[in-house]
Amino acid sequence: MSSPTAPHSFDVVIIGAGAAGLFCAGQAGQRRLKVLLIDHSDKVAEKIRISGGGRCNFTNRDLDPAAPHKHFVGQNPQFCRSALSRYTPADFIALVQKHGIPFHEKHKGQLFADRSAEDIIAMLLAECEAGGVTRWQPCSVKKIDFLASSASESCRGSYQIDTDRGPVSAGALVIATGGLSIPKIGATDFGYRLAQQFSIPLIERKPGLVPLTFDGAGWAPYAQLAGLALPVQISTGAKKARMAFDEDLLFTHRGLSGPAVLQISSYWQEGTPLAINLAPTVDLPAALAQGKARSRKLVANELATLVPSRLADAWASREADWQRPINEASDKALARLAEQLARWELTPTGTEGYKKAEVTLGGVDTRVLSQQTMECKTQPGLYFIGEVVDVTGWLGGYNFQWAWASAHACAQALPMAEPAGTVH
Repeated sequence: MSSPTAPHSFDVVIIGAGAAGLFCAGQAGQRRLKVLLIDHSDKVAEKIRISGGGRCNFTNRDLDPAAPHKHFVGQNPQFCRSALSRYTPADFIALVQKHGIPFHEKHKGQLFADRSAEDIIAMLLAECEAGGVTRWQPCSVKKIDFLASSASESCRGSYQIDTDRGPVSAGALVIATGGLSIPKIGATDFGYRLAQQFSIPLIERKPGLVPLTFDGAGWAPYAQLAGLALPVQISTGAKKARMAFDEDLLFTHRGLSGPAVLQISSYWQEGTPLAINLAPTVDLPAALAQGKARSRKLVANELATLVPSRLADAWASREADWQRPINEASDKALARLAEQLARWELTPTGTEGYKKAEVTLGGVDTRVLSQQTMECKTQPGLYFIGEVVDVTGWLGGYNFQWAWASAHACAQALPMAEPAGTVH
């Protein structure tokens, strides 16, 4: 039952105190909007806190706002072009520098805080403080209603929000509740349920940037390689749909992980194979032929000069033809070994699911959102930003940049409150 007390009134209520919600709140508050930020957890920005090994890969210098399809996945990756071009990695870097936070580039444009992700969280909280943002945490939202204005269309109506700290009303409501990934740090389906309440279409959700798993018996020969990491080229799909990454691969007890697999997982379709080149920088046929001409070592020992020794041992043990001195192996057997290492084909049976996924693919259908403002076209005053939207970036800081850019686009578009007594 709603509290009988008069509701607190705000210009905008933002639900979700993660990267997008915090940034949007600070930006909107600094435009002199009266902002309330609500989150069901007592902690803010847990995803920032654990990202990048605790150092937060907060953006990527290589992002090209004019070509978002290069680094973003979704039904319409071009949707994010407007927001990304108006708030770029350089803009966020300038904010980080303004706050005196030291950072470094790891590789491929990925920027990390030198000390800790806590520096980025403290910066976002300081921005909220500068904007006079009111923050209620922990605070659950029980119910949301929209009261349409009875006046002309320019009076947009208001949202009545029933929280466990009492009722709230606001002319604008921003949903920044993220996706379903990593439930142990507070992920819920709140944003999707709210979208459904207002008849907003959703694109099917599934885990993204996630380790891939394989059938137990089929994986048994490789389980012994758990913990082994090596650079590979990994690909999936055919012809125009083919996607490939040059990144590090990590063997696990149940399957494959590491940056290469997390990246490809966003493109992998169930039932389709992966192709992995386990020695992308080596001409394997030539190297093995040279080994045969000059060496009497076992195939596995010679192979261990080209790939990690654990991998060489595991591979050579698969066929009797490879368990002999390399000078006694047939040319055909060595050609087959080179081919299998350069094009290892295998089909995952699934993923490690949301518990290990870094992001959620799918979400609020971008066709119902304005790419300039992130406002819902069918529901006035309702905005969706960040991961809850069907926009998913690559590993490497792209998802955080989408959080900042979509939050900024929304914050700049939020309407100022009308002076009391305005008549329509």
